[in-house]
Amino acid sequence: MALPGKKVCFITGGSGRLGRAVASLLAQNGYSLFFTYNSSQEKAAEILDNIRAFSPESTMAQCNVSRASDIEEVFRIFSEHFSRLDLLITSASNFFSTELPDVTEAQWQSLVDTNLKGTFFTMQAGARLMKEQPFVSRMITMTDISANLVWKNFVPYTASKTAIQHLTRVFAKVFAPKILVNSIAPGTVTINPEWNDGPENELSKNIPLQRIGEPADIMEAIMFLVKSSYVTGQVINVDGGRVLN
Repeated sequence: MALPGKKVCFITGGSGRLGRAVASLLAQNGYSLFFTYNSSQEKAAEILDNIRAFSPESTMAQCNVSRASDIEEVFRIFSEHFSRLDLLITSASNFFSTELPDVTEAQWQSLVDTNLKGTFFTMQAGARLMKEQPFVSRMITMTDISANLVWKNFVPYTASKTAIQHLTRVFAKVFAPKILVNSIAPGTVTINPEWNDGPENELSKNIPLQRIGEPADIMEAIMFLVKSSYVTGQVINVDGGRVLN
């Protein structure tokens, strides 16, 4: 159980590239963490060990977010460990290219079920807990700047991320004022800062701020939304200005 008064964050995809960085930073900022992983228990256990250095009560559970039954079960497990939910972050995501006109049903289902279906049922389960609490809580969905762009070889992926932005606005309206719901749309983010100086960093040429993003950039946006009491239903692009190009 979390210490009395200590805030609790539930994050899906906490063993993913960005999810684990955000989870670790939240633990360092005083949160108890409950995160989900999909397949690699060994990797997830290593991440949990690192998080517990800052937040010993944190824990994890396996969950395939493309299955609503898995999400229902993981929230049952969450409720056994924690009696409050202050922050919900939907970071679990699937990403791969799909070229038109040869997108298959299996590809569509893999991307849309994980990204959109998984986000919806996670938000719904979180809202059931949050709306009964005596304090204001927050949801943050992770979308993508591709929702504002036209990526011809990523249609199922970008469609799912665009729909998540709509879900964000709907949940913000339905559950106001008890739950503040916003979305963060990252641009290119790396967990290796050295990459910014490498020859492979061609993407920075299309970014007005002239560098690839870092997890700390995402964390700044998260902390802004956590501290704000008058922002809901918004999408914040954290992309160094890339969508301007």
